[in-house]
Amino acid sequence: MDKQHTFHRSDLVRIAIDAMKERGLEPEFPPRALQQLQTIGAAGQDDDPRIRDLTALPWCSIDNDDSLDLDQLTACGPLSNGAVKIFVAVADVDALVKKNSPIDQHAHTNTTSVYTSARVFAMLPERLSTDLTSLNPGQERLAIVTEMVVDAEGAVTHSTVHRARVRNQAKLAYDAVAAWIEGEGDLPDAARAVPGMDEQLRTQDAVAQRMRARRRAAGSLDLETFQPRAVFDGDRVVDIRQQEQNRARQLIEEFMIATNTCTAQFLAQHGGSALRRVVRSPERWLRIVEVASKYGETLPKEPDSRALEGFLARQRKADPLRFPDLSLVIIKLMGSGEYVVEHARGEPIGHFGLAVRDYTHSTAPNRRYPDLVSLRMVKALLSGERPPYGLAELATLAEHCTHQEDAAQKVERSVRKSEAALFMQGLIDQQFDAIVTGRTESATWVRIFTPPAEGLLVSGDFNLDVGAKIRVKLVSTNVERGFIDFEQAH
Repeated sequence: MDKQHTFHRSDLVRIAIDAMKERGLEPEFPPRALQQLQTIGAAGQDDDPRIRDLTALPWCSIDNDDSLDLDQLTACGPLSNGAVKIFVAVADVDALVKKNSPIDQHAHTNTTSVYTSARVFAMLPERLSTDLTSLNPGQERLAIVTEMVVDAEGAVTHSTVHRARVRNQAKLAYDAVAAWIEGEGDLPDAARAVPGMDEQLRTQDAVAQRMRARRRAAGSLDLETFQPRAVFDGDRVVDIRQQEQNRARQLIEEFMIATNTCTAQFLAQHGGSALRRVVRSPERWLRIVEVASKYGETLPKEPDSRALEGFLARQRKADPLRFPDLSLVIIKLMGSGEYVVEHARGEPIGHFGLAVRDYTHSTAPNRRYPDLVSLRMVKALLSGERPPYGLAELATLAEHCTHQEDAAQKVERSVRKSEAALFMQGLIDQQFDAIVTGRTESATWVRIFTPPAEGLLVSGDFNLDVGAKIRVKLVSTNVERGFIDFEQAH
């Protein structure tokens, strides 16, 4: 246990900074980027007559309670035969962040924002990502708008992409919107202030649920990962909470997946190469088949996302307690996502986990560099200009973005462990209900439910099966290393 030091939020920030540097990420903006920032005084402007004025649409943003970097807005309008037109606006970050400028070079280095509870290490300076390039309420902003016609079955039958001016009319948060949709809370004040916003949200939710059902039927995997985050009150960690999936998160997830697919198809249809986000058909499929057989299920010998989703859905229902651990096993066996360059005439690799063939990252250009690359490719196509990236450059970017995103995820994971260790410091000698989540020859891992945390079993029965329920006592924590140690309680 860390007896000689009482840890605070600032310690977690230092731990995060060290972890970033160790993995080749830049925690701070270089002087040249900050100098460029001083020259930017207003949101992006463009007098291109092809840019449409869509400021009157009832746009809203739905994001985390504390999110200030608003990348996308949604709106909708009914059509005939149960179809609905869905509008998704994505911030035109390129209007202020030009390729190869000092701010862009820093974004290119990290390729993503790094999110820790103690501090967000934003890809772009906060004055841009939370203000001048953010789709903030009441502000007119330039955007790329994807219009999609979604039929009564949840299929996108037609889509167009164009530039537009937009204005966010209601900044909303996932949990409050979900509580209202599910009948457990009032319509948020920001939505109530906009006439017809309740109807907008109901329609968008209904369309998203149809799209979700359709994707699930096609084999999209519904996994549940264990990613608890620290909750701060000033400098103190006061809780650890696991983020719950809900209807509002599903609404945004469905619309973003559809927008990413439409963007990939738009670039391909116009002969443009693109950075695609892919999850390949699992090479370790037979290991997945083995895992399923331990649950008494038989999966086909060849990769089949429909069959895998059916197995996962049955397990989630039969044993929700252990489902996050099964999810993690499947995620590891599937292999992680990567960026690749796909040519207009090539056969797409697709995204095995989402059960979609054409997929890019395009909806979060304030937070992810591949999205900014996609945005620039789309803008060039729309204005009839040469692509800003050639094939060789895209190939280098794909490899670099994959590597840096992986590094960022490892940083976030290690800091989450330190956050949990910091919170657990005050609970030494307390007992908890736990479940065995992993076992090797040399170690046994357990997860406790309240608060949600994972650690090492340092004494007790080491022959316990994965999934076994036990009672444990917390014996020590190490915040620097993110270690939490338990012994079996009797």
